[in-house]
Amino acid sequence: MKRGSASLLPLLLVSGCLVGPDYERAPPASPVAPAYKEAELPTGAASVFRPAQPADGADRGQWWRIYGDPTLDSLAAQIDVSNQNLKIFEANYRRARAIIRQDQSALYPSISGTGSAQQTGTGGLRGTTAAGGTSTVTRYDSTIGQYSTGFTLNWELDLWGTLRRQVESDSASAQASDAELANARLSAQTDLVTNYASLRISDDRKRLYEATVAAYQRSMQIAQNQVDAGIVSRVDLVQAQTQYEQTRAQLVNEGINRALLEHAIALLVGKAPSEVSIEPAPTRLTIPTVDSGVPSTLLERRPDIASAERQMAAANAQIGVAKGAFYPQISLGATIGFLSGGLGSLLQLGTAAWSVGPQIAGTLVDGGGIAAQVQGARASYDATVATYRQTVLTAFQQVEDALAQQRILVAQERVQRAAVAAAREAERLSLNQYRVGTVPYTTVVQTQASALAAEQSLLTIRLNRLIASANLVKALGGGWRQEDLPPPVPIGGLKQANPAPPAFPPPSNQNVSTPRQ
Repeated sequence: MKRGSASLLPLLLVSGCLVGPDYERAPPASPVAPAYKEAELPTGAASVFRPAQPADGADRGQWWRIYGDPTLDSLAAQIDVSNQNLKIFEANYRRARAIIRQDQSALYPSISGTGSAQQTGTGGLRGTTAAGGTSTVTRYDSTIGQYSTGFTLNWELDLWGTLRRQVESDSASAQASDAELANARLSAQTDLVTNYASLRISDDRKRLYEATVAAYQRSMQIAQNQVDAGIVSRVDLVQAQTQYEQTRAQLVNEGINRALLEHAIALLVGKAPSEVSIEPAPTRLTIPTVDSGVPSTLLERRPDIASAERQMAAANAQIGVAKGAFYPQISLGATIGFLSGGLGSLLQLGTAAWSVGPQIAGTLVDGGGIAAQVQGARASYDATVATYRQTVLTAFQQVEDALAQQRILVAQERVQRAAVAAAREAERLSLNQYRVGTVPYTTVVQTQASALAAEQSLLTIRLNRLIASANLVKALGGGWRQEDLPPPVPIGGLKQANPAPPAFPPPSNQNVSTPRQ
């Protein structure tokens, strides 16, 4: 029986029971639909948003490459290296991993040691008188050495699994922290794409204003010729000058907008605005189509959903931690000390004093405090379940919003291009009719203003399409997969935690199509 008990003790220490509920992933708040509503076309409608076709040469990890702009590619590569917000999340993840290792240390016995060395003594002067009356003075000293050392062992036996539940909770929290890092990285990448697209559309808008100013200057010269010929009054010239100066003011104001966008890009790549200068250039960003996939895969593709789910697991483990307070804590303690007058005999058994034995401590009466802690832990878990479900619902909404925007903006751009063509033709006709005196200059002003507004709207629509595509990629989780989470720390035995992954792991594949205009 003694041999059987001795063999059972390690089993109890390593795989004792775990108090509290085992974790089961909660389902979303509502059933997952088989397909996205906004990805479907009305019956009989022409296909204006076709599913993406895979391309063997497409880089699906660095998803911003779907826009085909080398400058954007070089800027996006700097986010992982220099973005300070990402460094905050990365530091939080490393701290979470350190907490796990700290928790795991409680599963092991702790040994501490002490030691001391002391010298004590007495001394003085002693006088003596020899025969013949001679006196002498001598010094005498007496010293005693004392040396001591000792060791103390303490080991809390995790019979109820309280410590292992804490490791389980902190392991899930570390995974949530890693998912938060991935979500912050995806948000920074999306913000960069959005700001860069806005900057390039700002360049296009500036070129539009420059061309319009040049056209208005020619129109002003026509009005001047008409005034000089006595055909029209000076009012026409003043109207032309007003329109010309207003457009020049818009051109100047566009410089402010571009500067602010450039500064925002500098912040995203972790640099001072003075270190980032992006030369004006025509927009080379292609507008891609993105395959949304099926809704059921969204739960595995978004880091914020993974973070909410891991926080739910951490809160579930905390219920077990709270329940563990109902049970007594059992620990093994042992001490041994040595005391000797010399170093040579310090560690001999004859100078040793030792003690060993178990200790037990538990709460007998607490007025319901432990039960209240368990109730609080359950309430915290219920809150994380609601947060998880709300995160899932928000994710589906964001995907549907982005799908609707992309699908509708395609049709809107096609209509707006027709409006621009009509407005430019009306501008040309009105200017010709003004030359021959068949329409007043107010007609020219109106058609020119309409043409400029139509061009501005077209640029806005193209920007909205670019932003919608970036938002859709973000809503779908970018290049992230649930498999990118670091594995949970094993809690069944005294095992070391898995090594932490790189601070900035490379993005994985995601479902982005060949760029299509």
